[in-house]
Amino acid sequence: MSQQELELVVRQEWGRLVALLLSQFRRLDLVEDALGDAVEAASRTWPDDGVPANPAGWLMTAARRRVLDRLRTEDVARRKLPLLLTDAERHQEGVSTMADSGTLVEDDVLRLVLMCAHPALAPESASALSLRLVLGVPTPDIARLFLVPEPTMAARITRAKKRIVGAGIPFAVPDASVLPDRLDVVAQTAYLAFTAGYSPGTGPDLLRADLSGEAIRLVRVVLGLRPDEPSLVALLALVLLQHSRRDARVHDGRLVLLADQDRTRWHHDEVAEATRLLRRPSLAGPLTPLAASYVVQARIAAEHATAPTAADTRWDRIVELYDVLLQVAPSPSARLARAVAVAEDRGTAVGLDALEGLEIPDSHRPAAVRAELLARAGDVDAARAAYDQAIAACRNDVERSFLEGRRASL
Repeated sequence: MSQQELELVVRQEWGRLVALLLSQFRRLDLVEDALGDAVEAASRTWPDDGVPANPAGWLMTAARRRVLDRLRTEDVARRKLPLLLTDAERHQEGVSTMADSGTLVEDDVLRLVLMCAHPALAPESASALSLRLVLGVPTPDIARLFLVPEPTMAARITRAKKRIVGAGIPFAVPDASVLPDRLDVVAQTAYLAFTAGYSPGTGPDLLRADLSGEAIRLVRVVLGLRPDEPSLVALLALVLLQHSRRDARVHDGRLVLLADQDRTRWHHDEVAEATRLLRRPSLAGPLTPLAASYVVQARIAAEHATAPTAADTRWDRIVELYDVLLQVAPSPSARLARAVAVAEDRGTAVGLDALEGLEIPDSHRPAAVRAELLARAGDVDAARAAYDQAIAACRNDVERSFLEGRRASL
């Protein structure tokens, strides 16, 4: 059980611990290594000694000691170690060292995301680094979000970390002038983090509500600083609509399809908040492509969330919205979702035609959708083969179990 508890603590607290350590020591290379060492030490000692009363505090203390040990071995530590030790003592006494007077952003996680969004990094690298470093998303899941092979993504993250260390990019955000230039990267990072939590590509869980919830919190924090920013307004509406269904997506550890979900378990207060956001005047004017893509996706989600029953879903409207999305922000994932909507609106054969030639690297979902539609069409042999392909590619335990069940029922 201690290993499971450690994994949970790491998953929930990694970003906050990195932010706290980085605010104190300003050395990304030391902080990440030290926290990794602390986790490794916990995996060895907790099974014998028991899980500490404050697991995150244990990791923080262990990582801080390792950073100080490293600093003592460096020449620069002779000048800076007394100050660092004083900061550590003040931190242990509960005195915050997170923000200097006049600092723009006080939120730990947002400060770290904004650091990763520095113009010295390409937007894709910045988002990938934030997902791994700040939010603890596994590298295979990040690779899936960016539709690239895992080794490619691992190399990209490593290069981004070296760039930050080599360029001496500061952790603090000095003034408001940097925020507008970094908003798109922050918004995209939050969007991808939510997606990683809402639909993890690997692991035993169908959803990671803690990660999705942290992504929503991050959007709210940034929106508080830029309350009329269209991309943030639309993004908050989108993630709230998707997150509202979290309690109905799993029953007894099994996946529940949207059409079969108990809609009384949806969080209708979040649906109401999202629909109000979609009526904001800031969404009526000219929009950037990023903001427009969030608006369209939010309106698609709203069609599902506001339908009284699955049978009442206006699939014709959803297909039209996907057509717009494919013009604004074309992607294989959007094309796959459109094919599902087309099958519901115009029939299985049309849906299969819409899937023709669609492939998403390292994703089981095109094969899974194809298998479902082939089964509906009565082509059992082809459906079974498609399910085999989807099962072989699926790395999420709950989804794979669901696919195996569907195949067995053919």
